[in-house]
Amino acid sequence: MKKITYFLTCVLSFAPFCTNADTIKVLTTGAYKQMVLAMAPSFEKQTGHQLDIQNDTAGALVKRIENGESFDVLVLTPAGINSFVKADRLSESSVTLLAKVAIGMAIRSGEPLPKLATLEDFKQILQQSKKVAYINPSSGGSSGIYLDGLFQRLGMTEMLKNKSVLVNGGLVADKLVSKEADLAIHQVSEILPVNGVTLIGTLPEEIQNYTVYVGAINKTTKHPSEAKAFLSSLTSPTALEVMKSKGMLSADKPF
Repeated sequence: MKKITYFLTCVLSFAPFCTNADTIKVLTTGAYKQMVLAMAPSFEKQTGHQLDIQNDTAGALVKRIENGESFDVLVLTPAGINSFVKADRLSESSVTLLAKVAIGMAIRSGEPLPKLATLEDFKQILQQSKKVAYINPSSGGSSGIYLDGLFQRLGMTEMLKNKSVLVNGGLVADKLVSKEADLAIHQVSEILPVNGVTLIGTLPEEIQNYTVYVGAINKTTKHPSEAKAFLSSLTSPTALEVMKSKGMLSADKPF
């Protein structure tokens, strides 16, 4: 009876991709990982397919793909997606604008919440912090690369030299919990999942840097229908609500 029920469900609802259960490999840059994880259970339950979700910094993902790693769906920054479209690795027609996320600052929960409204507020928070954690620019993380350039433009590189805690990947705010830092700067979507920390707010608009995330399908995928179905699920009405809860914004402008 269970087999019959499952068969009818596939026929009625997911005929194009329910014939066999497959594993769909999704490579996603870190800041979008929370969205992929949130949408995965529903997709797996409805289709019977499994997702192999792997995340890394944007730079590291580019290297992995250049070194020949296989995948079905890729979520990356526009520059990375465009480069692989030009290299004939991604289906140009599948390219889908997904979301954008701002950079925020966080402290340990229970600490006094500083004001973060202006550039001067931002500078003061950095000056008063003993240890500042952010993504190591050399690891290829988008926020780390941007912050490194921002600190140089603001003339704060030398001041931060001995107080920087560079993180090669993962959740920067974990360094607050471990007390290796008293300030974390990272994309908002990677701050919110960490228990025991409080988001101060996003960087002032004059120095804010939004990272846009784009999805696309491997041109040589063996599971084109399944990959398309999952990528489409990331722009569904349900996904838009989930996206807001994860600290992301609609990427309403073409990249």
